[in-house]
Amino acid sequence: MPLDPQIQAMRDRRVQAGAPQLYTLSLAEARAADLASIQAEAHDPEPVHAVSERVVAAEGRDIPVRVYRPNAEAVLPTLLYFFGGGWTLGSLDTCDGICRALANLAGVQVVAVGYRLAPEHRFPAAVEDCHEVLRHIAAHPADFGTDAAALAVGGDSAGGNLAAVAALLARDAGLRLAGQLLVYPNTDQLAADASMRDNVDPYLFNHRSVSWYRKHYLTSDEEATNPLASPLLAPDLTALPPALIITAEHDPLRDQGEAYARRLAAAGNSVQLTRYEGMVHGFFTMTGAVDAARHAVAQAAEALRGWFALEAVSSGAPGVSGAAVMRG
Repeated sequence: MPLDPQIQAMRDRRVQAGAPQLYTLSLAEARAADLASIQAEAHDPEPVHAVSERVVAAEGRDIPVRVYRPNAEAVLPTLLYFFGGGWTLGSLDTCDGICRALANLAGVQVVAVGYRLAPEHRFPAAVEDCHEVLRHIAAHPADFGTDAAALAVGGDSAGGNLAAVAALLARDAGLRLAGQLLVYPNTDQLAADASMRDNVDPYLFNHRSVSWYRKHYLTSDEEATNPLASPLLAPDLTALPPALIITAEHDPLRDQGEAYARRLAAAGNSVQLTRYEGMVHGFFTMTGAVDAARHAVAQAAEALRGWFALEAVSSGAPGVSGAAVMRG
């Protein structure tokens, strides 16, 4: 399908403005431009019951987290959310709108994790931070007003990669998660599939973007084959939590995200896969400009409520195409 009209209009504005690709900028410029773009295309931040800034103490460092509580209940199920940005860009501020929306729509606590960025801190620093926060909250649930049996992980793009990896590490540590929300995740650092080859538009996220981020995050092709960098290459994907995997049609990461869904299902896990037709990488955060983004966030919230056995919400989202439930 062609680009969705709302995405096409966004691309046209970028062309008219002569907007540079992030990979042509300095790191400082790219980080500022990424935040500005996300905030421009998102809704105004939704009010939530409470937002607090905290830190999780780890060996030799403090990991910042931002906690969103949708109501005054003493104990709430919790989604740990890892922001996108190619492990190089992104921050607690770039995922602020999504975390607020998910907290309100799903009725769950959301803990956004401010993991270390590359190239200042290369692989596996981000993995270590995300795993450490998950491990800490599971070990001290009362400190976060949650239940160790009601934890899920999620993220978009690089954050989806980190969520998938966190789920693998949690399984290996004997920690059972309620679910994993993977929004157009990186799952294979060296993918050379059709979607990687076909998405070359310089005004959209493309294969050059993927390469630029990878070069900041990893130091070698050997690291790229590590399952903690490329979860699609993990030899064992059994006994993992239920997954919702969202992909976008015009996204170089589309095929690797869908391949991960198929491998999860083949390993016996419950998987829901939805490809949003006409969409591009990054659309999930465009809730102020793109209808499909709002549908995708609503779908994610519904999945969270299902995993946590909360009060049911209406099923399905208008305008969603390519949805499939995959059972192993």
